[in-house]
Amino acid sequence: MDKPVVIYEPFRAGLPPMREYFASLWSRRAFISEFSRSGLRQQNYGSLFGQLWLILNPLLLSAVYFLLIYVIGGSSDATRFGHLTATLFLFYLIANSLTGGVKAITSGERLILNTPFPRIMLPISATVIALFKFLPTVVVFTVIHLLIGLPFSWQMLWAVPILFIAVVMALGMSILISCINVYFRDISSILPYLTRSLLYLSPILYEADSISESIKKFEILNPLFYLLDSWSRVVVHAEAPSMNGLIHASLWALGLLLIGSYIFLSRERDFAVRL
Repeated sequence: MDKPVVIYEPFRAGLPPMREYFASLWSRRAFISEFSRSGLRQQNYGSLFGQLWLILNPLLLSAVYFLLIYVIGGSSDATRFGHLTATLFLFYLIANSLTGGVKAITSGERLILNTPFPRIMLPISATVIALFKFLPTVVVFTVIHLLIGLPFSWQMLWAVPILFIAVVMALGMSILISCINVYFRDISSILPYLTRSLLYLSPILYEADSISESIKKFEILNPLFYLLDSWSRVVVHAEAPSMNGLIHASLWALGLLLIGSYIFLSRERDFAVRL
């Protein structure tokens, strides 16, 4: 039986035919899943100790930061530890997506040069890997939540849409930075400093309510601020998130995804000559 002939039409500038592009992307969803699993196995997360490290790493980080808060502040409590752990876990979903996405295109040079496929699959896979790494921490935080006696309420169901917003934001960042790294390779060296700055500027080591209004008004510039604040309100304090916070986080996530996707798709055919 003859194989169907696939014709890839070039485009020099602007966006590709979007319907055909997304149809091609959707038809490769199984490949994205398997490619992501392969990436996890390469990072030794397919083994028992690799999966244990997946849980131990964020736990150790939260323990270190909790000790730091205790030493600097002189006191702390279980709610503070819950806030620190919950927000740190969600922060690392986005940080891991950025870290994986920054070299998603440059490290896939052979695949890009030899195989025609929607290149956006590569940063999408980086976000899927980050999501796979995040899921075990949900179980760990649930256990911590029970052990330290944090409250429960039906308002915690808000965690589902907030997590969805976080994944959209992580995806937008991953797509954008993967494209930027093709043209400016130094961005991968600067990325650790960028993620660390985001860590300290976001309400992780402190709660959003504890900072002054004069400083808080600048936090609108931080895409993670309202997202992490909403996450803490829901999963730690069992309260509903503020609509203002949800709207800010949603706008940031949607804006990053649209802008990142537009820049990526409009430059995609240029990647082969840049690698």
